[in-house]
Amino acid sequence: MADDREFIGSGISDPAGTDLYVVFISNEEKKVPLWYQKASHSGDGFVLWDYHVICIQSRRKKGDLVWDLDSNLPFPCPFIQYVSDAIRPLSFGNSIYRRLFRVIHTPVFLRSFASDRSHMKDPAGNWIQLPPKYETIVAEDGTTNNLHEYITMSIDDVKDLESMANDVYSSKHGVVINETILPEFFSHLHG
Repeated sequence: MADDREFIGSGISDPAGTDLYVVFISNEEKKVPLWYQKASHSGDGFVLWDYHVICIQSRRKKGDLVWDLDSNLPFPCPFIQYVSDAIRPLSFGNSIYRRLFRVIHTPVFLRSFASDRSHMKDPAGNWIQLPPKYETIVAEDGTTNNLHEYITMSIDDVKDLESMANDVYSSKHGVVINETILPEFFSHLHG
């Protein structure tokens, strides 16, 4: 997961990060199909993740961008291209592989999210993968690990578009959207 503080501090984003949204992609089965992923061993870049995290930059008239450090697509990638190539909406219809997207406004996320990286260790406490070089992330309230709260989502969590467009700015866990309304949700934010 890219640290959104880097986007904000580098001038890529507005100074408060208000144009950025952290997006967790997962589903009830923790089997999320995505394409054009660097970790893939197939020609089309197919990977089945338990969850994946991207950043979407809302740029209104200039076109939204997706920042995915694990993708072979352009970095950043135009939102429409990323949805078409990496997500491939409706490829799995109503199957267990249908993706859900937890969208959190970055200023809220930076105050609320925490990860001690325990999910990156095996039962014996050994690293499954080497951890990122940056420090673990602690929430503003002192919480040291709440990753599970962000990657756990259900189709029942999806609400109406109007309430989600408001809740994304205030809810600690953001809002959950299905892949059908993902493009519409970001268009709706532009009003």
